[in-house]
Amino acid sequence: MRPWLCLVILLTFVSRGSAQSEDDVRDALRRAATYYRERVAKHGGYVYYYSLDLQRRMGEGLAGPEENWVQPPGTPTVGLAYLAAYRATGDEYYLDAATETAQSLIYGQLHSGAWTNSVNFDVQARDLPRYRNGKGSRNGRNFSTLDDGISPTAIRFLIEADRAHRFSHKAIHESVDVALNALLQAQYPNGAFPQGWDDTPNEPPPIRTASYPTYDWHTEGRIKNYWDMYTLNDGVCGEVAETLSLAHQVYEDRRYLEALRRLGDFLILAQMPDPQPGWAQQYGYDMHPIWARKFEPPAVSGRESEDAIETLLKIYAVTGDEKYLAPIPRALDYLKRSLLPDGRLARYYELETNRPLYMSRRGDEYSLTHDDSQLPSHYGWKNAARIGELEKQYQQAKQGRPNKEPQAPAVPSAAEVRKILAALDSEGRWVSTFAGEPLVGQPKFRNGDQYLNSGVFSQHLETLSLFLPTREQAE
Repeated sequence: MRPWLCLVILLTFVSRGSAQSEDDVRDALRRAATYYRERVAKHGGYVYYYSLDLQRRMGEGLAGPEENWVQPPGTPTVGLAYLAAYRATGDEYYLDAATETAQSLIYGQLHSGAWTNSVNFDVQARDLPRYRNGKGSRNGRNFSTLDDGISPTAIRFLIEADRAHRFSHKAIHESVDVALNALLQAQYPNGAFPQGWDDTPNEPPPIRTASYPTYDWHTEGRIKNYWDMYTLNDGVCGEVAETLSLAHQVYEDRRYLEALRRLGDFLILAQMPDPQPGWAQQYGYDMHPIWARKFEPPAVSGRESEDAIETLLKIYAVTGDEKYLAPIPRALDYLKRSLLPDGRLARYYELETNRPLYMSRRGDEYSLTHDDSQLPSHYGWKNAARIGELEKQYQQAKQGRPNKEPQAPAVPSAAEVRKILAALDSEGRWVSTFAGEPLVGQPKFRNGDQYLNSGVFSQHLETLSLFLPTREQAE
């Protein structure tokens, strides 16, 4: 080994702590993973939250006794954490755990190629989806969704599991192939993606640029099946871009790079003209912003505009094509002008006037309003702005062609690791205490209740894995 490389490895070890601390980390990883795999998992899969006796299982609401959740931080999130531990340690235990998790997802893969929000192993349950394996309902729901990172996260996990097995695990490799082909087929000619799809192909509409509706959008132009239309809501474009980038990196198949480019081309088309050069949550085939749910009006969206900017930066990082940077300066300037007095961004800005747009609620009825004094609590009407961070990324991109290789995550500090180790209890659990913090799905916890959180488990497992030297460094 070259002397300079020995010095780098030695300094890395010193920065991470003593050899004994690495042993402590390895022990904590194994105890935590063993508890989650052998006590918490159902059929290799997971939900978001568990009561400490493991009797209450929750995703977005209560999960059935044989039901797992695909939507993060459920099954694929935990699977990715197992793979991080496997990469760090080389211990086959973690690969076996990840493989069980992959098989749980494969069981719930839909006939249409991807996933809905959960997988139910109870073959007697009502309303089972139409699974590829034939164990669901023949006429069940068959809607593969990109919403909330559901299918993109599942696909990325399975890609990583495929790579970990050196592409030799037949069921995993086949599942990835089916899912990626379905994703490519769902893309519209203009590069957009719908919120989801079933086996019925969408008619390819003509390619247009975004514009403001000429009709009264307050009351007209509602489209029942908005999920078939061009969607940016809940980070769809960013999630899909990350998935296509990983697929291209791992499989070196130009189809994924071309699909990524087309997605960027769509975002260029979808940028609204002045006076609001941002992006909407969803568009109709005429490229006008459209209604989705009854509290999601046609509007320019602060959150989706930031995601569009971030996605364009990701696409530029892969392609080096500066046309994907061109829309960003105008969009950043627009978002700066649109900041609320408290420095946040509204979720919605009224078309053309750019006034922050909200909803009031009475029962199941929603009404548009500019008054933010009595907002319904179930939705994020205002969001912390990320304009400064995005502007910094843009300036870095403009300084030169970015490195196409993904950057390695920062090694956590010894203090951070000690805190995680200290929080692990004698059973191998990281126990959370509910103190009124918002949780995905809003389970019925009371202040002081203790529970297990798959998101916390996965984050801690990945953090501890980053602390360990890689196998290449150890060798």
